[in-house]
Amino acid sequence: MTSCVEHTEACLAAAHEHNPRLRALIDIYDDQALAAAHAADGAAARGPSLGLLHGMTVSVKANIDVAGQRTSAGAAFLADNIPAADAPVVERLRQAGAVIVGSANMAELAFGSRSFSAVGGQCRNPWNEQRIPGGSSGGSAVSVAANMCTGSLGTDTGGSVRLPACFNGVSGLRPTHGRIPIRGVLPVSEHNDTVGPLARDVRDVARLFAVLAGFDAKDATSVDAPLANFLPTLGDGVAGLTIGLPRNHYFESLEPAVAEAVMAAARRLERAGAKLVDVDVPGAEHAHMHMSRAVFSDVCHVFHDRLKNQPGTITASVVERMRHGFEVTGIQYAEAMAFRNQLRLGMRGVFAQVDLLLSPTSPLAAPLIEDGANLLEATKAVTRNTYAGALASLPGLSVPCGFTPEGLPIGLQLEAAWWNEPLLLRAGVAFQQDTDFHRQQPPLQG
Repeated sequence: MTSCVEHTEACLAAAHEHNPRLRALIDIYDDQALAAAHAADGAAARGPSLGLLHGMTVSVKANIDVAGQRTSAGAAFLADNIPAADAPVVERLRQAGAVIVGSANMAELAFGSRSFSAVGGQCRNPWNEQRIPGGSSGGSAVSVAANMCTGSLGTDTGGSVRLPACFNGVSGLRPTHGRIPIRGVLPVSEHNDTVGPLARDVRDVARLFAVLAGFDAKDATSVDAPLANFLPTLGDGVAGLTIGLPRNHYFESLEPAVAEAVMAAARRLERAGAKLVDVDVPGAEHAHMHMSRAVFSDVCHVFHDRLKNQPGTITASVVERMRHGFEVTGIQYAEAMAFRNQLRLGMRGVFAQVDLLLSPTSPLAAPLIEDGANLLEATKAVTRNTYAGALASLPGLSVPCGFTPEGLPIGLQLEAAWWNEPLLLRAGVAFQQDTDFHRQQPPLQG
């Protein structure tokens, strides 16, 4: 049996070998990680486990406060930011026995799909280093895919956990907004921001979620929603569940390999006992526009003074994207909020008919890393299936479901009604019990 120290040493060795190329981690916490691993082994020798995550190696996205370590969010003006206290989610990791191995690279200020930052450089997809790793939690997903850690914390505003999970062949959960505290996380849009766990195995995602979830009285967005101990039921399967296949929007403009893999995944779940039905998702095709307007406005609110008075402290391409928020009128923002209410009402109707929604996480595989209009259009394309659920505050899970002929991972997205993450995770476990896509290793170079 591998000790916590041996496991941590293997992860740190992988990080030092592959990080100079992949740029998955901004900082590697060698000494801190090994000390935590030794403490875990010491506790095990005495008998008691440190908790649900005893010895699990975890990276933490660089916009989440880790006490005594720089929390830069990839931005040059935060390169020397050393928080004195852990964010609640990091505190919960430690209390559960996790070993934190490093700070995960990300899109600067969590704003972009390429996961380039002024501090961490260009994060690269381990399946093809010329492809984007997804954003903004690219480093979180790459660190898991490249075996630098077992799990990771990312953040998801409009798809920033699910899309990197999809593009890197790992699993990632966006929780219901308000389920996991976001205090101690540099915001983009507090109306939509979530912290979400990533890992290869959905069972590990579930363990991370069980530790992270819970009310935080000091967090204005936190909701005191009960969560029963769902871990014993993870293996209960999908028999008797009704899974909806959207007739509108989600299955449009797909790469052929994506369509084939996702429908094959749906049939696997059907063979496992689920019932597949067609369903309409009212307003899904308009969600991208309203979500974009809301998030652009919110990010301009967060960084208003800096964008107005010190724009040179943020990478120029990020400033250019953020400034679109200044063009959104008050009426357009009000329209977006009104649309969100109607979208939630429509989703309530959808989940009165089905237990889960199934779709491609992204309609295409990871685009090439490049600047200019092509990347902007690709970003808009890859987020088309994640924005509606995010705007409606729904939980969503991405699990690997296949590969393109070029060997790029494909992701299956499952979404559920508010607070029903346990059902999502149960379905993800059922799918992975019948597949091995999540166990495939990227062709890492030496």
